[in-house]
Amino acid sequence: MKTKNYILVLLIALSCAMCNSPKKDNKEAVSTEKTSKPDNDKHVVLTPADSLKMVNHSIEVKGDVENQLQLTVDSLKKMKVATIDDFKVVCQSGEVKKDNKVCKGVLLRDILEKAKIKQNGHKDRNFYIVARASDDYKATFSWAEIFNNPTGDNAYILFEENGKPVKNGEMIAICKNDIKTGPRHVYWLKSIEVYKVK
Repeated sequence: MKTKNYILVLLIALSCAMCNSPKKDNKEAVSTEKTSKPDNDKHVVLTPADSLKMVNHSIEVKGDVENQLQLTVDSLKKMKVATIDDFKVVCQSGEVKKDNKVCKGVLLRDILEKAKIKQNGHKDRNFYIVARASDDYKATFSWAEIFNNPTGDNAYILFEENGKPVKNGEMIAICKNDIKTGPRHVYWLKSIEVYKVK
């Protein structure tokens, strides 16, 4: 009988101890969860040496195009160059990350027209365009945005900011008429890819 009472008292004590500890453990688990969650809205800060590894000296235009292209800053300068005034890079939170007084670049539409999208007649318009960076960051555009929308007059590949070559790569993709320009601001630009929606 004494053994049964001893076991019963031990079980009660153990359950009481467990009742108190999960609250603390749960708080610790919640706080660990909060701190260990990655913030996908922030870019990883790289050292200058690591940043240099991401730089591309040319961008490839590929995918569903008739003429695959390798574009450099020099080849962009030979195309129709546009000057863009007062371009701000605004992130999703509304914070201004960069404020350029003047930039130079080429319309993305002009590049795509040079590459010539593989269309089967004028009704074949279901394509999307991916601007991809060395770190695999991607921004997308639709055919309609580029060729049948004011976005086509505002999407550029930049090679110069405030009279100097661009930082973080030699060329940057931007879309000037986005409300938040950050999500489609692609530095370390590596390729422009055209794909048919399937």
